Amino acid sequence: MMCCACQVTLADVLDTWIDQEFTPSTLTREQQRAELDWFRSAAEPLQGMIINVLSEGIATHEYESEVLARAFSEITGITVNHVIAREDQVIHQLWLQMISGTNEFDLFANDSDSIGTHFRSGKILSLSDFMANEGEAVTLPTLDIEDFIGLDFVRGADGEIYQLPTQQFANLYWFRYDWFERPDLQARFAERYGYDLGVPVNWSAYEDIAEFFTDDVGQLDGQRVYGHSDYGKRDPSLGWRFTDAWFSMAGAGDPGLPNGLPVDEWGIRVEDCRPVGSHVARGGATNAPASVYALTTYIDWLKRFAPPEAQSLTFEQAGSLPANGNIAQQIFWYTTFTHDLLQSGLPVTHADGTPKWRMAPSPHGAYWEEGMKLGYQDVGAWTIPRFMSLERQQAAWLYAQFTVSKTVSLKKTLTGLTPIRDSDLASGAMTEMAPRLGGLVEFYRSPARAFWTPTGNNVPDYPRLSERWWPNIADAVSGIKTPQEALDQLATEQDRVMSTMQRTVQTEVCRPHIERLVDAEGADYWLSQPGAPKAVLANEKPPGQTIRYDDLLEAWNAGRAR
Repeated sequence: MMCCACQVTLADVLDTWIDQEFTPSTLTREQQRAELDWFRSAAEPLQGMIINVLSEGIATHEYESEVLARAFSEITGITVNHVIAREDQVIHQLWLQMISGTNEFDLFANDSDSIGTHFRSGKILSLSDFMANEGEAVTLPTLDIEDFIGLDFVRGADGEIYQLPTQQFANLYWFRYDWFERPDLQARFAERYGYDLGVPVNWSAYEDIAEFFTDDVGQLDGQRVYGHSDYGKRDPSLGWRFTDAWFSMAGAGDPGLPNGLPVDEWGIRVEDCRPVGSHVARGGATNAPASVYALTTYIDWLKRFAPPEAQSLTFEQAGSLPANGNIAQQIFWYTTFTHDLLQSGLPVTHADGTPKWRMAPSPHGAYWEEGMKLGYQDVGAWTIPRFMSLERQQAAWLYAQFTVSKTVSLKKTLTGLTPIRDSDLASGAMTEMAPRLGGLVEFYRSPARAFWTPTGNNVPDYPRLSERWWPNIADAVSGIKTPQEALDQLATEQDRVMSTMQRTVQTEVCRPHIERLVDAEGADYWLSQPGAPKAVLANEKPPGQTIRYDDLLEAWNAGRAR
């Protein structure tokens, strides 16, 4: 039993964290204190342990590493070594542990893009099973699992929860609201294109706006301006530019949420949860006309409408490019960069710190149809290896829950702007912050957010399949291959990887079944069938459509996506 002096010291620790760090919160101070008391009590049998945690380097995970890991250690007596690395390094390390059986790290903040890998592999802990059995005693009574807005994205095809969301950010449309509201620019655009300057609903309107600012306007306030921004360096992040739902935005897959069925946004067709091919000859859409349209459009816009330096930038380097103040819009912009565009003194913020820009739903391509996802949402989620000691799993699970508990989650959301809980989004603190966040709060409170989803269960091996994307996309960007040649090669390589899985994977759980091309139905057959893969359209640039931003907000408030 602890002495009174020790109890007072611990009470002081809890009070200090609540008063100086974990505010605001959706819980009362007494409820916060009860949660922290529970963590201290649940961790008593595990005190003195050291666990190793790995996550990518975004603001939310840096806050966890620098602040929450220390708080957890002081409260529970379990030391957390929370390491930050590049996203591709996180994916690679988790993959190495899965194939080697070693456990350098006990816990990963791994994107839910890997959910198809996790539930098939048998090497990731099922949290559904764990919470009901070996982990019941260390499962937070106030975890409130249904409060997580990304819960559907961390379920395997078997319905089990394999990951716990710890951060979310969407890939949205970004634009200079102050420029779009200028009467002189509105009049010039309407005269040139025959419709209103506003948030583009389709790619045709986005292209018209890009052309308008780059070629017609050219200069504003004494500086060269561009109607588009992107990145195109030969780098692993170039693959994310496409696997993060560019093909679905174009309309390459089938309707279905969170992912298209039977063909998803990677172009992979499944039958009864078994991937059967991504090549169009096998009924896939990775090299189908809509995907070629998507890749061709990306390259065209990058070279015609973006600043010249964009072609040599990576994902990390390009995120804050609009902060320079010379970009009119960006179709593919991650909300994780919101902080970078809110710093005082930037040309994209007003004197009072509010943004001159806004974010809105991204426009869709010519092949898109109702019922399809509209974009990508990154869901970084805590992932625990299955094959390690129960004590290490329990300690890792306690830390994972601590970082998303209601005691700390609202403060973490306000710090990293990557919301994970409905209760945080509904809070008064988020309402107060909304005018300073350029539409982020309005988007996440709206029904539109349901149409932004991560990679899903169709992708059976995210690490090995994703690494095929960026070299082939880079070949198309550099002109080594045509878009069709690059995607033919990508589809062939994806099917080869899945065919290898078919022969070697030691589980029957949704194992790929890839026919030989000579035995497949063939491209002509599949392109004549309903759904994806879709035959080439006679007109890939229909009339442009826009919507006023203020009208969009009214639609959201009325419960509509548009």
